Amino acid sequence: MPPTPDPTGAGSAVPDRDRSDACPGALRLHTAADGALARVRLPGGMLTGRQALALAEAAEALGDGDLEITSRGNVQLRGLASDCGAELAGRLRASGLLPSDTHERVRNIVASPGPGAGHADVQAWARELDARLCASPWAVGLSGKFLFALDDGRGDVAALNADVTLIAAPDGTALLRLGRAATARPVPAAEAVTAALAAARDFLDAVRAAGRSAWHLREVSDLLPPGPVGLPEFAGAPPALGALPGGLSVGLRFGTAGSARWRVLVDAAAGELRLTPWRGVVLPGAPADRLADLAAAGFRTAPGAAWERATACTGLPGCGSSRADVRADATRALEAAPAAGLPVHWSGCERRCGHPAGRWVDVLATGQGYRVTPVGTPAPSADVTPVEVTTEEMAEAVAEARRIT
Repeated sequence: MPPTPDPTGAGSAVPDRDRSDACPGALRLHTAADGALARVRLPGGMLTGRQALALAEAAEALGDGDLEITSRGNVQLRGLASDCGAELAGRLRASGLLPSDTHERVRNIVASPGPGAGHADVQAWARELDARLCASPWAVGLSGKFLFALDDGRGDVAALNADVTLIAAPDGTALLRLGRAATARPVPAAEAVTAALAAARDFLDAVRAAGRSAWHLREVSDLLPPGPVGLPEFAGAPPALGALPGGLSVGLRFGTAGSARWRVLVDAAAGELRLTPWRGVVLPGAPADRLADLAAAGFRTAPGAAWERATACTGLPGCGSSRADVRADATRALEAAPAAGLPVHWSGCERRCGHPAGRWVDVLATGQGYRVTPVGTPAPSADVTPVEVTTEEMAEAVAEARRIT
């Protein structure tokens, strides 16, 4: 599995900043139980149809044929041969997916996927931010986990608690939020990307000056002023599934699709795909009559099902650290006791790779079954006490936890 995410869930330990940042990339492959893993950064989740096909071809030729959307709207290829790095890099360069060898792991940018109009064109922000990051020598000092979020005013990606967040406002300004601060600083929209870059550089400078070690801005929030403007609670809602004004939105079970299904997705697109942090895909401009083809191919095209906002780490057999085949167990649980509600994430070990932000249900494999814990609920109560269950009992425990409000 990929390296440990910063803990926010139940039972988490303090991150170890003495170890190196081992976050995988397109050039730095990670060795997993099912072969090497490559993570291809896609700023704003944006792909052209040609680039999406190039990824499918790479997955078929070099890996296990599957493409996996991450919780940051990037793509992972798995089951790669350990010696395929040069060929993979060549394929990515040819399709424009590897613009910088030195900066490829710091191109961590999520953006509101739309479709429809927000208060700013955050995709344009994402393209500018990516280009300027890659052109900034100092930016190689950022960790592979440092995240920028560009919110068009809906409050969707702002809820991800990125290191640097820009939130578009209706008056032609943007709010610059640092880490998980409850306040932000207004900046002109035309200077928003400059302000975001400056905040990232200030973070690096402050950490070095203080002689401290940190991967995230929130770890050193005392070193940078947060801003004077109070922030509301962010909705954190993904685009609804189905036909929307301006395009289509579909979901993938556990964010994974084989290359054949991926090609159906590309065929339905109107030339552009936007992968989302909720492991779905928005197709701007795609006509509503393509929705039936996508549903027939196995994509989720309607809201309200138990699968909505249900995620899982890789688990066995792909990850040697896992205690269970969590995706198989999660599939049985979602089909046996369907219940929408809070986001839910199954983890094979305490790393909890890919878990969501905010409020969610933590389902952790223990070796004897699972521990089910609502995380981030408004107030402590008997309803949020961790519950130890067998695998057979887990479905009902998860359904009950997801209903907590």
